[in-house]
Amino acid sequence: MRFFKTIFPIILFITASASAQLKQITLEEIWSGTFRTESLERLHSLANGKEYSVLNYDRFKRASTVDVYDYKTSNKVATIVNSADLKGINQISNYQFSKDEKKILLATELESIYRRSSLGTYYVYDIESKNLQLVSDFAIQEPTFSPDGTKLAFGYQNNIYIKNLENNTTSQITFDGKKNQIINGITDWVYEEEFGFVRAFDWNFSSTKIAFIRFDETEVPEFSMDVYGTDLYQTQEVFKYPKAGEKNAVVSLHLYDIKTNHTTKVDLNAYNAYYIPRILWTNQENILSVQVTNRKQNEIDIVFVDASKNTSKLILKETDAAYVDVTDNLTFLEDNSFIWTSEKNGWNHIYHYSNEGKLLNQVTNGDWEVTDYYGFDKNTNKVFYQSTENGSINRDVYSIKINGKDKTQLTEKVGANSASFSADFSLFILTFTNANTPPSYTLCNAKDGNQLRLIKDNSQLSKKLEEYIISPKEFSTITINGNDLNMYLIKPVDFDSNKNYPLFMYQYSGPGSQMVANSWNGSNDYWHQMLAQEGYIIACVDGRGTGLKGRDFKKITQNELGKYEVIDQIDVAKKLGALPYIDENRIGIWGWSYGGFMSSNSLFQGADVFSLAIAVAPVSSWRFYDTIYTERYMLTPQENPNGYDQNSPIFHVDKLKGKFLLVHGSADDNVHLQNTTRLVEKLVQANKDFEWAIYPDKNHSIYGGNTRLHLYNKMTNFIKNNL
Repeated sequence: MRFFKTIFPIILFITASASAQLKQITLEEIWSGTFRTESLERLHSLANGKEYSVLNYDRFKRASTVDVYDYKTSNKVATIVNSADLKGINQISNYQFSKDEKKILLATELESIYRRSSLGTYYVYDIESKNLQLVSDFAIQEPTFSPDGTKLAFGYQNNIYIKNLENNTTSQITFDGKKNQIINGITDWVYEEEFGFVRAFDWNFSSTKIAFIRFDETEVPEFSMDVYGTDLYQTQEVFKYPKAGEKNAVVSLHLYDIKTNHTTKVDLNAYNAYYIPRILWTNQENILSVQVTNRKQNEIDIVFVDASKNTSKLILKETDAAYVDVTDNLTFLEDNSFIWTSEKNGWNHIYHYSNEGKLLNQVTNGDWEVTDYYGFDKNTNKVFYQSTENGSINRDVYSIKINGKDKTQLTEKVGANSASFSADFSLFILTFTNANTPPSYTLCNAKDGNQLRLIKDNSQLSKKLEEYIISPKEFSTITINGNDLNMYLIKPVDFDSNKNYPLFMYQYSGPGSQMVANSWNGSNDYWHQMLAQEGYIIACVDGRGTGLKGRDFKKITQNELGKYEVIDQIDVAKKLGALPYIDENRIGIWGWSYGGFMSSNSLFQGADVFSLAIAVAPVSSWRFYDTIYTERYMLTPQENPNGYDQNSPIFHVDKLKGKFLLVHGSADDNVHLQNTTRLVEKLVQANKDFEWAIYPDKNHSIYGGNTRLHLYNKMTNFIKNNL
């Protein structure tokens, strides 16, 4: 029975007859870095538009260097700094130039706090004098140069400090910061995780003012995790975590004047300012842009604050029946008009507004999504962006005049194309990859996309993989519930359509996500390759609610997370199970995080379809997850109790028939172990047999030492023994 349409053919790497001479991928190789790709680490375009810098690390010399390369020749023209020459610095983790590029901030000894935040030791290196200056004797957060390069602002113990680099003095500008109560200039846990940023302060372009957000967490409920460690008694990590329907931090906006040493609170009461997900100074010295949103997150107001008068004005109101995404695409041009992206016509596109918020032009248009905004070149009036114009599983790079005319496609190979532009937008480094091609880096002309020079590829990895049994990803679409869903299959290299194979499905399924993409392998892809050579067919399908197919496709799951997505995965399994070469009695599914929520639900609700599921770090009830993410899609539990409960795996445990493996890290600050313990208790009381594993002191990613190897060994054995 033919039910899916091929998008494009994928050429087999090897033939079945040759496969006997090749090696099979092992878990030890996957997790030891055997298949690691090379990249241009911390790529930065220098202001002259002719050179770029990258962070390199010599594993033999154990030294980090920030090196400068010529765009047109790819030759290294300078090493700005070498950690081997700097006393007390073993390795550079990151770097940041001052605006005039005379100084460089070096990050060392970074210690992770949560997903994006860290504490570190930082140094300022003067490129001309080669003087090295320690920023602080204690570990700090988010140090950021003032635009004039004379100062650094940073966070320490929930307060903001300013380091004067000219006289080597440090001053404190907020004083009420206190753990689990008040945070100044650094986001709380839920903002960091769900709004995707840590630094909640910003310099104006004249270096005379700092805007910052203050978080009052006093009324936010606390969550605690035991940390078992190696001592006789465990310790406890206690932090503020607002679960769905509970109180959030009260946020407020403040302006600090460098000259007067005075802080002013900005009155935002006239707007829906329950959350402040972005602040950004415009190109006018005293005009700060503030994005605010209501608790439902279905409205974003862009407000301009005049710091000289402490007045504010609504510039743009964006609304949606479901929710409005927060992005970093807001860009101010020289006349303070601005670029903005929106889904208001049903697809994510670029818009140009005046400095008064009047729509000047919709720059891009069509039944496809803008997936990245790269910037605006004032000399050519061109906007540069990435989109799905050549199919939702692919990405290409384009330029277009800001009036919406003269669109030019700058990339030609089918797959995932992304760009890093020179400061003057004359050149860009193209990163290209697809399912058969590891990342390559090529210098291109920004005018027409012509490729000028190969900078780096992963030919050594490609050559190494010729020694292994590799099956192709077969991309297609499958029609389910009236929708053509993106899908890939991985079959054993000696696939025989007359045989019967077990099917193992992989998905994530979260709002706006994408797992079916024409891009290079991740670690799970290598694991799936290994399973394919053990005789399993791997399938991955992006169902309703995932991204890059328009607003309506993505937001159909609003208020019902886990309903349509589960229906689609079950129906996919039924349809694939009807194929003559798939054993309908041996179908499994797995996923991590949202994917674990989905695999649990699919096994329970599709008990007559799935015979096995693995859930890693799953949400078991959205009542246990944070406010910003959950309420964006589900409202509060008080407003939508049925949506929370009837789509929860906990609600369906009595239907379990197949084999179930449940895995969690005990120190998961994101999806708390509580999700698994509640699900376990329900399964126990329903007298359902299952297997589970807890990894002590491991976070949501469950890694460290041999942890990943152990986890994937466990999952592999579970599949082999039960599917």
